[in-house]
Amino acid sequence: MGRQIRPARVFKTVTQELTHEVLAGHVAAPPPWYQVLSDIPPAESIIRTVNPYHQTKRKATKPRDIYRPQNIKYPEDRLRATFYKDHPWELARPRVVIESDGKDARYCDWSKGLRQHGVALTGECVVQRQLYLMQTERMGRTKAYDKVRREFYRLRQAEEVENRVAIEEAKYVGAYFGKTRLDVGMQLEDQEFEKWKIWAGKEKAKRELRHNEDIGMFGAEVEEVEEALTIEEAAPVS
Repeated sequence: MGRQIRPARVFKTVTQELTHEVLAGHVAAPPPWYQVLSDIPPAESIIRTVNPYHQTKRKATKPRDIYRPQNIKYPEDRLRATFYKDHPWELARPRVVIESDGKDARYCDWSKGLRQHGVALTGECVVQRQLYLMQTERMGRTKAYDKVRREFYRLRQAEEVENRVAIEEAKYVGAYFGKTRLDVGMQLEDQEFEKWKIWAGKEKAKRELRHNEDIGMFGAEVEEVEEALTIEEAAPVS
């Protein structure tokens, strides 16, 4: 912990340190600000007050979270949330996030449509195209979304047809693609079902064994009660 020196006593403290000889024959040089501090004494507090630049509530008497950064919001955030809420499976599609020089977005011209050179068709294309229509052509958010959504559906359908035709042509010449995602999913589901059948069989056997034990114990108790009653009836009355 350093020494706590009040601003008004800085000059006095430094003067005392300069006049005190630590080593014989050695004169301590004053700091560059020594003469300035002598001519212009400091105020009582040298700490500047921090003005609250952040937005605060009007009713708040004391500013809070002054040093906490505010949430950064962009116009695309709301459009992106709406699109992926309506099309959640678009998030499952693989995407390439590598860029050439970090300025790939500047090479896109969204006035020509969703299809851009070197850019795969994704939900981000829909968001940027919708934002362009809203800012440039002054369309409403809903109207622009419907227009871009129709363009997206048409292009996505064309891609699926193209992929299906390419797969059929490749299979015709002898290509083998292995199992599809649906086949792999069904295989995993069958494996889990077989595991469940084994577990269910064991549980059923345990329940039947427990049930048979309860029935046997109940029959033994009935026989013991009947024997006791028979003995009491056969006993002579005194």
